Amino acid sequence: MTQNQSENELLIREVGATFGRRASRKDPSWQREFANWLRETNTHDELHAMFGRFRMGETAFDGFMRSVVLRSMCRAAGNDLQVGIGVVLKHPETMEFGDCVFIGSQAMIQGRFDGSCKIGSHVWIGPQAYFDARQLTLEDYVGWGPGAKVLGSSHTGIPVEEPIITTDLVIKPVVVEMGADIGMNASLLPGVRIGAHAIVGAGAVVTQDVPAYAIAAGIPAKVLRSRKPEEVEATASNRRAEERFSGEKHE
Repeated sequence: MTQNQSENELLIREVGATFGRRASRKDPSWQREFANWLRETNTHDELHAMFGRFRMGETAFDGFMRSVVLRSMCRAAGNDLQVGIGVVLKHPETMEFGDCVFIGSQAMIQGRFDGSCKIGSHVWIGPQAYFDARQLTLEDYVGWGPGAKVLGSSHTGIPVEEPIITTDLVIKPVVVEMGADIGMNASLLPGVRIGAHAIVGAGAVVTQDVPAYAIAAGIPAKVLRSRKPEEVEATASNRRAEERFSGEKHE
């Protein structure tokens, strides 16, 4: 082992999770009453304008007002909603947020007037994420890497003589199940489902469903292995058996 290797190993640390293990803080009753009052006394356009006034602010008060105004605009919101700087929301009236949701700076969630966006509890959304949230579900404890994206719709391109952006949209639901982790700059395409506790690697383009506990990566994304030890061992045993069979066949 070289000196550089020894020094690098000393720099590697394993520390406890912070957000994932963080207990949800219950909002004071007056905060919910304030959000309800804003909803009752302002139009949708006025609430959007109000959110815009605090959208880029860096003070604690700006952050507080972003969470309160978002609560007043959306369909439902749990406790401890955290909204970063520069977040953009389209059709928040179709959105539901659970407890202890973090939305990172410059994230964009684009809903549709007749759509549905459900984000569960203890979900962490990294900066500059993009969600085509026309029919989107993120279950509890989902981790969403910075810059990762969802595309939930695509144009038919028919008739072919027409500009593609003028043709009809096909909207397909995208679901990310409990405990899954989506890597930085990954992309999920329309209609995919990411299974519980699965990992999608950084930069992956997911065109098909990913099973629970699977690790998928690449363009297009392919399942590399399972995170479950018994399935890893079974896969390794199958591979060894195939190698033995191949070797016997060539003897």
